[in-house]
Amino acid sequence: MKINETGRINPINPYQRSAESQRQDQVKKSSRKDEVSISDEAIKLLQAQKSSETDAARSEKIADLKQQVSAGTYKIDAAKLAETLAPYFKQSSEN
Repeated sequence: MKINETGRINPINPYQRSAESQRQDQVKKSSRKDEVSISDEAIKLLQAQKSSETDAARSEKIADLKQQVSAGTYKIDAAKLAETLAPYFKQSSEN
C-alpha cells in the first residue's frame, strides 16, 4: 500500500505551533516581575509625614510629663535611671 497524500497532516502543525507559542507567552508573562519606583519627592513626603506623626506623639508625651512634674506626681524609676547613667559614669571614670 502506497500513501501519497501526507499533506493532510500539515494542518495540525500550525495548531501545534500556535498552542506552543501561547504556552511560551504565558511563561513569559508569569516570569515578569513587578517593579515599583518611588520618586525622591515621594520619599521626602513620607519622611515628613513620619516625623510629624512622631513629633505629635513626642509633644503629647512632653506635655504629659510637664503636667506630672508640675503636679508632683512624676515618679522616677531608680533602677532604670541607674542603668542608663552607669555607662556614662564608667566611661568618665576611665578618662
